[in-house]
Amino acid sequence: MDSKELYAIYEQHPVITTDSRDCPEGSIFIALKGESFDGNQFAAQALEKGCAVAIVDDEQVYNAYHGDKQMILVPNALQAYKDMAREHRRRFDIPVIAITGTNGKTTTKELVRAVIGERYDELATEGNYNNDVGVPKTLFRLSVMSEIAIIEMGASHPGDIKTLAETAEPTCGLITNVGKAHLQGFGTLEGVIRTKGELYDNLASREGSVIFINADSEPLIGILPKNVKAEYYTSDVNWPGAQVYGQVIACDPFLRLRWRSGENGEWHEVATHLIGSYNIDNALAAVTVGLHFEVSPEQISHALENYVPSNNRSQLTETPYNHLVVDAYNANPTSMAAAIDNFSLMEVSPKMLILGEMRELGDSSAEEHRRVVEKLATCHFDEVWLVGKEFKDIECPYRKFDDVEQVKAAIAENRPKGRHILIKGSNGTRLFQLPELL
Repeated sequence: MDSKELYAIYEQHPVITTDSRDCPEGSIFIALKGESFDGNQFAAQALEKGCAVAIVDDEQVYNAYHGDKQMILVPNALQAYKDMAREHRRRFDIPVIAITGTNGKTTTKELVRAVIGERYDELATEGNYNNDVGVPKTLFRLSVMSEIAIIEMGASHPGDIKTLAETAEPTCGLITNVGKAHLQGFGTLEGVIRTKGELYDNLASREGSVIFINADSEPLIGILPKNVKAEYYTSDVNWPGAQVYGQVIACDPFLRLRWRSGENGEWHEVATHLIGSYNIDNALAAVTVGLHFEVSPEQISHALENYVPSNNRSQLTETPYNHLVVDAYNANPTSMAAAIDNFSLMEVSPKMLILGEMRELGDSSAEEHRRVVEKLATCHFDEVWLVGKEFKDIECPYRKFDDVEQVKAAIAENRPKGRHILIKGSNGTRLFQLPELL
């Protein structure tokens, strides 16, 4: 059964579920597999609960089922899901903006969403649904009301962006940056660059595509296809020919910036709710996308000023005891260094850091964690707590904890008070549990 035949079934039953606990009457159940589950084992149950169709890729499950409702056998249920999503996407002749990158892709996606939303009915990736299950999930939300789609794409292995782009078929693309992350899957920084560049390769194969690119990123400039229209943004006012220029005015702690269109445009000042001067690139990316789609400068600045970050991404939180900068959703060497640099420049006192280990760095993990400790030694912080076994064997004067549970016990015994605290670490270290205690 090909993708068009599968999509014809979707048109008869236009609700899809991948969770056997949530089976709306008349829906389609897709039997996806994960590291600890196999949806095929729940397909019959999904049909009994109300699904009209179950798409499975286990022949034994298929042969064992003898029900009144329909069970369809395919070679790969996940691929069938993606193929159906691509067929659905093709029903809508609208711009589709794909966003990926090592750092900042979710923030950039949300900023682009805010800017585009000033003028259009936009559809955007919710939360972090940016993988080969999340991207189809977003595409199936496309409707006649959708004027522009903004699709975030994540990757941890070579080929990930290629398959996501083949599913979403974007008309525009943006890579925020490339850096050291998921090295366990990519192997090297060059592997990261190649994988992120798969978005450019996809756009190069599609006539009329547009790439929005940071002119200050040498790795991205180095892989930019020659046959695709590029629109540049930069924080270097001496860079010739950019569509958008920007400058940091202050970061105290929120980023204030100014931007202009072209080399001779009028400057527009914006006071954001973003923490960190590194967010200038994310903001300028959103400006560039907005101008491309004819959002007015006033609307763009309004969107940037009113966007408030969430989901533990550079959130400033004031508690009865402390001022917290919470960036506990993700961490890699690039984002960790940027966060430490930015916090060191903040004119506040006393300063305390709670840093969690960085995950998925493979053979580079020990070296990268040593570099973090070496960087800390060049800054002045009043107190540093390091969380995770990757820090355990590094000689340093800082307080160490095996896991977040030990940190919670230390806080319960003697809660820090009156401090400015940066909380930064990979999601797996679960430092997001700390703000409510501090």
